Formats: sequence, C-alpha cells, structure tokens
Amino acid sequence: MMNPWQTLSSEEKYDNRWINVTEYQVLNPAGGKGIYGKVHFKNKAIGIVALDENNNTWLVGQWRYTLNEWSWEIPEGGGPLHDDPLQSAKRELKEETGLIANQWTLIQRVHLSNSVSDEEGFIFLAEDLTTGESELEETEADMKVWKLPFSDALSMVLKGEITDSLTVMAILKVARIKGI
Repeated sequence: MMNPWQTLSSEEKYDNRWINVTEYQVLNPAGGKGIYGKVHFKNKAIGIVALDENNNTWLVGQWRYTLNEWSWEIPEGGGPLHDDPLQSAKRELKEETGLIANQWTLIQRVHLSNSVSDEEGFIFLAEDLTTGESELEETEADMKVWKLPFSDALSMVLKGEITDSLTVMAILKVARIKGI
C-alpha cells in the first residue's frame, strides 16, 4: 500500500541515548494539516519467558520510575538495533535472573505503541534451563527475582495484576502454545 501521509517538515525536539522525539508537520490522509509526534527507540524491546521442566517461570520485579509503582514482569530489556535479538535475549536472561537456556524459540514480534513510537519488540521462550549468578545493571539494584508456577503468572495477567505489555503478550502466547 502507498503511504497516505505527507511530511511537510520535521523538527527534533529531544534526544538522549535511548530515545529521540521528532515533531512532524503533516498532511493527513484526508489532506488536512496537522502535527505528528514520533518517539524513535534506539533499542529493540526484548522479553523472555523462562520455563522449566515443571512449568515454573521467573518474573522480575522492580520500581518503574515512569509509572511510580512496582511492576512484576518477565525478564526484559533493550537490545541494540544492529544486534541479533536472540543474542540480546540471552544476555538479558542471564543478567536479570542468572539463568542460561539451551533451547530458544522466538514466539512473537510486536510493535509496542505504534501510534506514537517505532519500538519493535521480540519475545522469546527459553527452555532447558541451568542456573547461575545474575549480573544486574545499576538501574536494577532493587530488582527482585521470583520463581513461580507459570499458571500463577498467567492468573496474575488475567486478574490485571501484571500490566507490562510485553509481559502480558508473552504470558498469554506461552499459555496458548503450551496449552496451560
């Protein structure tokens, strides 16, 4: 399909090492003038559902500054745009939980908020796990790791106790794949 939007001009409004915000003057599909803001993410979103042979999984909890509240999530993080998402997933799982998986499956590619950003996410299922030491980043110093039955994590999603979008999608997808 052809793009029905026409860009008249653009102006960078904000930039840091993680995001860039640009405002566009546009003609919309009906021909009207308007503005459009775009948040460009400088990393891919990476999420991992780690599942052991007894259908246990791992959640990580941390205080999310943007929400001003505690959040339970699957292990997740950012992967450089030029890197293979699987390599980023392996790094994130080890970093946050200490787990190493011998079996990896890409289960979903997603766009997390496509009306305002270009953030692309990749969700993996990690199985055949061995444990090790985590390697938390400075911003994760308050992070808690919780091993629990996958069915309990699914229940938390269904009750609205987990609200992180990558986690919700990942847990529901694994539940469907595994028939849990």
